Amino acid sequence: MLRFCVHYGLHFIFPLLIALYFYPKKWKTVYLIFLAAMLIDFDHLLATPIFDPNRCSINFHPLHSYYAMAVYAGMLLFQKTRILGIGLLFHILADSADCWMMSMKF
Repeated sequence: MLRFCVHYGLHFIFPLLIALYFYPKKWKTVYLIFLAAMLIDFDHLLATPIFDPNRCSINFHPLHSYYAMAVYAGMLLFQKTRILGIGLLFHILADSADCWMMSMKF
């Protein structure tokens, strides 16, 4: 239950707090972009089984690979892609926390 709360809290609640704090005038738009970053989970459709609660998605799925993470980090360099890059990297951070908690048997 703790793993579930941390994982989905990092996916939904923490991005909302980031949007509210750092982008107070356009927090709704920023939060929607952060939520749109979750579309990278469509790469789970390429796996068999599609969902495995005990599988670490980091470097398993193509959009969760280290190469993809480098692209997401590169997005931070450009103002037009910075918010999406933050959302994508935060998604990776949330999945990484889930992998860590899974390895620690939370």
